[in-house]
Amino acid sequence: MYAVIKTGGKQYRVAAGQKIKVEQIPADVGSEITLDQVLMVGEGESVQIGTPVVSGAAVKATVVSHGRHDKVKIFKMRRRKHYQKHQGHRQNYTEIRIEAISA
Repeated sequence: MYAVIKTGGKQYRVAAGQKIKVEQIPADVGSEITLDQVLMVGEGESVQIGTPVVSGAAVKATVVSHGRHDKVKIFKMRRRKHYQKHQGHRQNYTEIRIEAISA
């Protein structure tokens, strides 16, 4: 069984036992969270598509860790104008493990 969930403005295709990194969620490490914005649930040939979410469907997940992604370097330059700008960014994330999908 798999599901398509929406969290942090992004969509993820998840299955039970899978680990994914999502936008930061304010939850403690080891705590169980419920993701209720399930856009689609599928099992074999049968597929349920929500309008926009599947009613009654939920995904239970456990918070594994919090962290920061690798640095993304931003470099801006205007030729012949003696302008250069260096910048960096590290996005926070929360790693979760999908425990169960209920439709």
